[in-house]
Amino acid sequence: MEIILYLSAAVAAIAFFVLVIYLARTLKSLQGTLDSVAHTLTGLEKQLDGVTRETTTLLHKTNELAEDIQEKSENLNSVVLAVKDVGHSVQRFNKSIQTITSKVDEEVEKSQDKISQVVQWSNVFFELKDKWKAKKLHSEHHAEAEQILARQRERANQ
Repeated sequence: MEIILYLSAAVAAIAFFVLVIYLARTLKSLQGTLDSVAHTLTGLEKQLDGVTRETTTLLHKTNELAEDIQEKSENLNSVVLAVKDVGHSVQRFNKSIQTITSKVDEEVEKSQDKISQVVQWSNVFFELKDKWKAKKLHSEHHAEAEQILARQRERANQ
């Protein structure tokens, strides 16, 4: 029985030895996998650093762009206010023109009879002036004709 005990211990020792060998191989394989994972993580860490730097740069540029847009928006607001003021000025000017036009229309309607009388009197005046010019021209031609006749008579008498 003692032999069985030794044999059992030897089998157990061999089994333990085989277990240790397979466990060593598994651990060695696991070490290779972990080395590969560590290498991959190192690469990912470098890539993450690059992405972080680019994200930081992009964030700065975005902030600058936002500030620029804010400034331009404020400038545009002042332009819009100026255009609005011009619009109000044009509206006031139009109202003034309408008021003046309506007052002129009222005055023309009130004094329409006077205006027609003035037009009639001016027509009479121009007719008289034309007649006077025609008469004056006729008398000048008549005097000229008499002078020509007088010269002709003098020549005939000589």
